[in-house]
Amino acid sequence: MIRLKLNPLTESATLLWRVVVVLGSVGLTAIYSLMVLLRAMFGRLDRPIMDKYCREWSAGLLRLVRSSLTVRGEVPDFSNGRRYIVMCTHASHYDIPVSFVSLPGSIRMLAKKELFSIPLLGQAMRAGDFPSVDRSNRQRAVKDLARAKEMMESGIVLWAAPEGTRSPDGKLLPFKKGCFHLALDTEAVIVPVAIRGIHRLLPARTWQINLGQPVDVRVGEPLDMVGKSREDLKDIMQEVRSRMETLLGDGEAE
Repeated sequence: MIRLKLNPLTESATLLWRVVVVLGSVGLTAIYSLMVLLRAMFGRLDRPIMDKYCREWSAGLLRLVRSSLTVRGEVPDFSNGRRYIVMCTHASHYDIPVSFVSLPGSIRMLAKKELFSIPLLGQAMRAGDFPSVDRSNRQRAVKDLARAKEMMESGIVLWAAPEGTRSPDGKLLPFKKGCFHLALDTEAVIVPVAIRGIHRLLPARTWQINLGQPVDVRVGEPLDMVGKSREDLKDIMQEVRSRMETLLGDGEAE
């Protein structure tokens, strides 16, 4: 078990501190995006540097909200040559920064294509090997899938949220099939992860920020997709859901 203590005090942020958090988050994102793009421009951006920037950016965001992290469970050896997809609960914008800080390896989220249109951030994500799979365009989807598989074979661990959107109360929403199809197509190992308490840090569709919120990251037993087929999809989705619910405890963060 790993504990990352940033601040033990939990309190509702004042309007002024909310403004500080928003502006600080935008500023950090812009600074690290520029650093990525400048290194890429001069051919000095490599994977270890990108991993370092992702974790520094994430730690900076979490310091702004003074979050306290605990990591439980056994994380697989992401350097053993297998393909991995971390499937994580999704109840906050902070799920991804928490995952970057908590998990080892070269974590890259499977991003919605809309994120790549955000100035600076989108270009930095492309430069930093953040994949996107657009299944609305078949030809594009085939290319995206081939690229994602190639990235995974080179050691990148994909992060995906099977719920597709943020849960307002920490309870699991219905799963979408996209990331499960990707796991089957790439014969990946699925690593279920549940983040308890994070829905209180910044509840979905609100601007209410709770400072010092304790967050508990729980890593579950992996599922290997080798030998699985499309016929197994429903059972795989149910098994991942069951494991995530077990990690969450009663279905919601405490």
